[in-house]
Amino acid sequence: MKALVKYEKGPGHVELRDVEEPRCAENQAKLEVGFCGICGTDLHVYNDTFRNFPPVILGHEFAGKIVETARNSFQFRPGDRVTVLGAMTVTCGRCVYCRKGEFMFCPERRGMGHGVNGAFTRYVAAREDQLFRLPDHLPSEEGAMVEPFAAAVHAVCEITELHFGDVALISGPGPIGLMCLKLLVANGVKTIVAGASADQLRLEMAKRLGAAVIVNVAENDLATVVKEDTDGFGVDVAFECAGAAASVANALNSVRPLGRYTQVGHFGKEITIPFDRVAFRQIRVAGSVGYTADSWHRALRILGDGRVKLGDLITHKLPLDDWQKGFAACEDKSALKVLLRP
Repeated sequence: MKALVKYEKGPGHVELRDVEEPRCAENQAKLEVGFCGICGTDLHVYNDTFRNFPPVILGHEFAGKIVETARNSFQFRPGDRVTVLGAMTVTCGRCVYCRKGEFMFCPERRGMGHGVNGAFTRYVAAREDQLFRLPDHLPSEEGAMVEPFAAAVHAVCEITELHFGDVALISGPGPIGLMCLKLLVANGVKTIVAGASADQLRLEMAKRLGAAVIVNVAENDLATVVKEDTDGFGVDVAFECAGAAASVANALNSVRPLGRYTQVGHFGKEITIPFDRVAFRQIRVAGSVGYTADSWHRALRILGDGRVKLGDLITHKLPLDDWQKGFAACEDKSALKVLLRP
């Protein structure tokens, strides 16, 4: 079968190759991949700014249909539509983090798409405990977005302290930022969304999704706009979703004294930021990486209720052969969410 493979270390070194189909082990199910989304992590692996273990098949945001199950399978059957928590493919199961359900911090963890083979291919094998059944009404395209949505749910609903009547800032209107926006709007939180000139299409989408104010930071001073919209106080909480030093500085400048700041974006390099503001304003800073299994259950309940929909974030659905076009559209921000069809 065809697969998109990072075949050796270094920037680039990604191409379509013929690989063997995975076998279904005793505790696994074999899936035919329907859609797999291109993630910022895939771009980092492509550019070699995220830890990876080549040769490895890229892709970890996916949904598919079960075509084979192990003999001792009892929960899933062929034909079931599922999405897969690929980040916990390899964990030790013994460390304090695994025992607490915080597998993201297991020192031996390897996830699909960078540490072990992922889903930019036709077939994938995964353990039953990694599988999550999709709601009947949820399209498979949106099922492929449960993974990034779970990350947004973790950041907004589990990591960050929110209060009714808060004013929030999202700096970075990429797919994760817009998913955070959807959650904040659904909870009645007034939200300002800021981005760069290259984000104009994404800022316009943010406005359609319910952002109270959108700010192109190349044309407007974000601090001034924030003060005007918060009676001079600043926002109660900021989510940095761009993974850029300038975005961090803008977000920290926008948070009021005693406010909260959550780091969601990943940088892939060292940066310099005005960290003194954290002390001088007594800002509570939190980091959010990935999710827990509970985050996935919560994300699927939210999607199952229908209050949050993700389909309007999908701008491209491409065959696997067009992966370069999809990666380029993500890099130049002419796309929101790009799905590949293996």
